[in-house]
Amino acid sequence: MRAFAPTSAKSGQMWGTRRRACALALAVLTAAPALAQSQSPSAIAGPPEIAGIPVMELPQAPAVAVPVKDSAAPQVKIPEKYDVTRIGDRGIGGGFDLYSLQKEELLGKELAQDVERQARLLKDPVVNEYINRIGQNLVRNSDAKVPFTIKVIDNDEVNAFALPGGFFYVNTGLILAADNEAELAGVMAHEIAHVAARHATKNATRAEIFNLASIPLIFVGGPAGYAVRQALALAAPMSFLKFSRNAEREADTLGLEYQYASGYDPEEFVRFFEKLKLQEKKNRNFLARAFASHPMTSDRIKRAQDEIAKYLPARNEYVVDTSEFQQMKARLERLTNEHRIDLGKAPRPTLRRRTSEAHDKDGPPKLERK
Repeated sequence: MRAFAPTSAKSGQMWGTRRRACALALAVLTAAPALAQSQSPSAIAGPPEIAGIPVMELPQAPAVAVPVKDSAAPQVKIPEKYDVTRIGDRGIGGGFDLYSLQKEELLGKELAQDVERQARLLKDPVVNEYINRIGQNLVRNSDAKVPFTIKVIDNDEVNAFALPGGFFYVNTGLILAADNEAELAGVMAHEIAHVAARHATKNATRAEIFNLASIPLIFVGGPAGYAVRQALALAAPMSFLKFSRNAEREADTLGLEYQYASGYDPEEFVRFFEKLKLQEKKNRNFLARAFASHPMTSDRIKRAQDEIAKYLPARNEYVVDTSEFQQMKARLERLTNEHRIDLGKAPRPTLRRRTSEAHDKDGPPKLERK
């Protein structure tokens, strides 16, 4: 092989520079494995020097912890319906419905006027303000798309119901039956769920379709036609608050989520209905009057407990009771007792007077001498 030789001083200088660069690169390549294997502190104390020239160390990238997935633990995706982090943005209440939200509010307003013509509303501002505040907090943590108007009915029955359009009524009997604020909030959340899922307007939609399908029967004469007309007249108003089992299950699920999202312990909803079932054994008509439209069976209680454990992450703290609830409840008890006295339903102290007939029979008092 023919060697290349420089022909001038300048070329020789350039050649020397190239030789030193090649030697430096070769030295770096030769020393790299040794540096990588060295574990002594002196080896990493400072930059090594090769052929008298310091070698610059490249900055090391920070270590990044890569999570190791456990192949044995399956990643369960929570269905959208049970994802409490997406409340308000889950499409709850969708599906076939002939009623727009505006039409729903007009319908609810008309039904509310009928209710208030027949029911006695509680006039106390303190109790009304408290119940409205509890309800509006639950509404803010729900999927409802309509504003709510919440009022208290002066009625001993343990009940609450929400009409389409957000017209919501709570009986005083329900407030007094609750032992704490979370129990009351649980029942209210359940009723709010019916409105959020638009169960009433969906019932009305099915009723209208049924009415259209039954038009030929309405014009049938005789007893058969009369019976059909009467059945339709009775079914129409009741259809708004009588829900199917599937609707009740959905309201249970959504109500638990709204109660949880508002900070309350959802277990209190289950405990409240367990308590009602115990009272039902003592008085069979109690629960029938209270929640005849949606009785809380053992299966529904068990399903609610399972959903709480499966879909609602445990928290360190929940709201169960407040001093304000107990003060409001004591105030309501006083008002209720006063109302009963006014209606003559409560026992009142009476003076027993001696009648004139008894006085004539016994005669005037006599002084006997011995």
